[in-house]
Amino acid sequence: MTTIIGELMTLMLMAFALGMDAFSIGIGMGMFQLRLKQVFYIGLVVGVFHVWMPLLGMMTGKFLSETFGSFAAYAGGVLLIVLGIQMFMSSFKEEETTLISPVGFGLILFALSVSLDSFSVGLTLGIFGARTAVALFCFGIAATVLTWAGLLIGRKFQGVLGTYSEALGGSILFAFGVKLLLPI
Repeated sequence: MTTIIGELMTLMLMAFALGMDAFSIGIGMGMFQLRLKQVFYIGLVVGVFHVWMPLLGMMTGKFLSETFGSFAAYAGGVLLIVLGIQMFMSSFKEEETTLISPVGFGLILFALSVSLDSFSVGLTLGIFGARTAVALFCFGIAATVLTWAGLLIGRKFQGVLGTYSEALGGSILFAFGVKLLLPI
């Protein structure tokens, strides 16, 4: 029972970390003065992408784990560390202005861009044999709720939290990568 709770807590923290990217970019998108119906729809689309991308990653990770064994496990830990560092470092770059409107094809590009890192995390989770349905549920819910929160906060405060939230998410992923590499 404690392993299930531990795995659920780990997956929820990872989902939170991955959703912080959508949250921070959502703050910027919130400056478009979107209607609440648009905010709702954007959050759902991002949530769906945060289910499909890690699912594809998990399927690939399971294949790699079965094919390459423990080497794949180390690669998964390194991948999380690199992803965490990249996410942390990108949070301190100058703010990028986006010309993409969060409707139609622009919405698909937005959802894809904030969910690409969830493919990598899904790859790692597949290597380590995480419970697929639980992981996907956590990722989808966290991404949807954090996107909604980011868009709504962006409407109100226009960019105060963006940088710090992405740095926090990168730090969490880095810590999990280190944990996977060090047998504690």
